[in-house]
Amino acid sequence: MTTATATPTAPPRPADTPLQQLEALCDPGSFRPLRSGVSSLRLGERATPGDGVVAGAGEIEGRPVFCYSQDPSFLGGSLGEVHADTIVRLLRMAGDAGAPVVGFVRSGGARLQEGHAALAGYGRIFRASVELSRKVPQVSIVSGISAGGGAYSPALTDFVVMTADSRMFLTGPKVVQEAMGETISMEDLGGPKLHGRSGVCNLIADDVEDAIAQTRHLLGLLPQSIGTPPALLAPVAPDGRDPGLTVPLEQRKVYDVRDVARSILDEGSFLELSPRWAPNMVTGVARLEGRSVGLIANQPRAMGGVIDAAASEKAALFVESCDRFRLPLVVFVDTPGFMPGRKQEEMAVIRHGASLLRAFAGASVPKVTLVLRKAFGGAAITMNSKDLGADVVFSWPNAQIGIMAARQAVGIVHHRALKEEGGPSHDELAEAYAAEHLTAPAAAASGWVDEVIDPAVSRDRLAWALRSLGGR
Repeated sequence: MTTATATPTAPPRPADTPLQQLEALCDPGSFRPLRSGVSSLRLGERATPGDGVVAGAGEIEGRPVFCYSQDPSFLGGSLGEVHADTIVRLLRMAGDAGAPVVGFVRSGGARLQEGHAALAGYGRIFRASVELSRKVPQVSIVSGISAGGGAYSPALTDFVVMTADSRMFLTGPKVVQEAMGETISMEDLGGPKLHGRSGVCNLIADDVEDAIAQTRHLLGLLPQSIGTPPALLAPVAPDGRDPGLTVPLEQRKVYDVRDVARSILDEGSFLELSPRWAPNMVTGVARLEGRSVGLIANQPRAMGGVIDAAASEKAALFVESCDRFRLPLVVFVDTPGFMPGRKQEEMAVIRHGASLLRAFAGASVPKVTLVLRKAFGGAAITMNSKDLGADVVFSWPNAQIGIMAARQAVGIVHHRALKEEGGPSHDELAEAYAAEHLTAPAAAASGWVDEVIDPAVSRDRLAWALRSLGGR
């Protein structure tokens, strides 16, 4: 694993044309086009040699990257045979070189004038992208209107970034009107707000310049290729706040778990992914003492941190992605359990919950868990418990860990005693049950938790665990 010092993000540059976008993405002066004749283009000229797409290679923070940008001014950015050949060639070169790919996607879909040749072109791109997913990270920046194959193509990549004015859908409003009789705007059909909530897009940017900045940040946290570790940078200490001060002792009071994360992780490194999809589960990438990690955390600010079908799916996909990128997993737990009810059963919470269990149990990267305040029932097992495969489990002293909360437990265990006059009250029984069965020391004594730690040393203990586990 190489060690380097953090380098500042390149200042924003104009990014209106395809060529400008690629030059703004790459380190200044590093971008070079691939197709013959494109290198002679001046800024603002159309990419005729690429048939509506500019493709090339450059560097981001000194690391090689392959990139392309579709040109909506050339036949609406529609994909034809030569256009497809350019992208497929670039994807294969990236795989051979072991370098990430970034695509600026703005396409009206398959070019009607070319018929089957255009459809075949999309098929080749899809196949090449899937094959490449076993080799290097892929990021798509949707910076305009993308329809049909122009929507499937980014969805096959690892991360999708949408600008505020972008639109992405399989069929546009006119087709929806003709086929379904439904009148709908492009924004409501395929805007970033919709796709942010559905999980189709991972990051939403104000504009292209912001999308480029977020993409550069993201790639800086990922490995150059699958199977190689991410670069180890110099640690950057957080702001010095005690993370324990963020979390109320009262079990039902809400707080933002991202504040806990920022007080533990390297300052400025945390990049949350899919924040609008299943907000009761936080996922993101960051650094901990210079090491790239994937963070998963229950979010008490949304639905009290309860786990539902959507949160399970979101977390499972993220765990699998981190395992593929060899990112160690850091898990913060504060959840009352899984969401009950008919609606959740209809939404296949069992299947999605099982997917999260399978993802954690099957992940081979280092996995470290920190219980912040509570972990009950099946959710306590699912959130990377020791017996599921966590390498190290820490807990803060006031955390409660068990099959269920104390009041619910005594309602079952002592239901007869509660009906008797003159017997102990529900509160008294709950307090006694919690003291005996739910405390962090009790969990440590049973082996469920490895160590009960003071919140102030959380960063140190988590970093120690990852250093000890090495680059497995």
